[in-house]
Amino acid sequence: MAPDLRRRKLCWSAAALLLAASARPAVAAGYPSRPVRIITQGAAGSGPDVIARLVADRLSRLWQQPVTILNHPGAGGVTAARAAAAAEPDGYTLYIPTITTFVIMPEVQRDLPIDMNRDFVHIGFVAETPMMFGISPAIATGSLSEFVTLTQKRPGGVFYAANSHASLPHLTGEMLRKQTGANITFVPYPGALAGLHDLAGGRIDMIVESVGALAGAVRGGSVKPLAIASTRRLQGLPDVPTVSEAIPGFEAMGWFVLSAPAKTPADVIQRVNQDLNRVLAEAELVGKLQDLGAFPRRLSPTETRAFISEEDRQWRPKVRELGLAQPGSPPKR
Repeated sequence: MAPDLRRRKLCWSAAALLLAASARPAVAAGYPSRPVRIITQGAAGSGPDVIARLVADRLSRLWQQPVTILNHPGAGGVTAARAAAAAEPDGYTLYIPTITTFVIMPEVQRDLPIDMNRDFVHIGFVAETPMMFGISPAIATGSLSEFVTLTQKRPGGVFYAANSHASLPHLTGEMLRKQTGANITFVPYPGALAGLHDLAGGRIDMIVESVGALAGAVRGGSVKPLAIASTRRLQGLPDVPTVSEAIPGFEAMGWFVLSAPAKTPADVIQRVNQDLNRVLAEAELVGKLQDLGAFPRRLSPTETRAFISEEDRQWRPKVRELGLAQPGSPPKR
């Protein structure tokens, strides 16, 4: 091929590439131009639900578009994960998975149809929150150690509520059982509200949930806070001891990230990450989250993936070692 013709052909190719690039609109330029949905595995009133709604409200104000929460509880998070993975990857269906979905679910259900790293792109971090042990105010015990002794002396032990089988609240309860010898039996509930109802009715004696899910009941006096599974006491609940004060090293922190279906455009991911971190910097939202015992962290997509990998490395061995008890049924009273 003659040099002039070769140069002319290369110029045409370069021009064609530039034209094609300019023809592709920046997807995030007008995003969002219609309502956005956020799927959560939490039932109404659960920790994930409460936090998701606070964040959704702030994003809605920023975007000037409705942001709706869709609750898909069940199957240890599989129901929500499948619904989110099947959504159109256009940025209009987002997903807030929890540590349960990433770490516990794959160990309990080996034939999962969902791979959290293959089927999703992780946009950013939302918040982390410790688990709490709450008991009925009718129980005359003032410390975790006294409560453990009570469960060992009571015929049949104590039944405790936790948000579904193979959830972090369930795992936290089983950690306590194994490390202290407490005679407690897990009873699965579809959400914190149902568990709180039976706690108030005397059908169960203890509930394990995130601080955010129990904070209102604690302040209202219908739940006595026994201990919080964090490394230090919370500023909003300074009189509530940590589990680690009685059991050194005991910690169970739930966390939430914001994700989207795989193949969601990269510029949309970047836009949502920037806006998420923007609302998480607002003092009013930070205050509301901290009142619920939730602590926001502003991370990039890369930092979020690194965080998930580290949590996976730390928790998977614990899940395998512990195992999970089969659900029980509380006695009729």
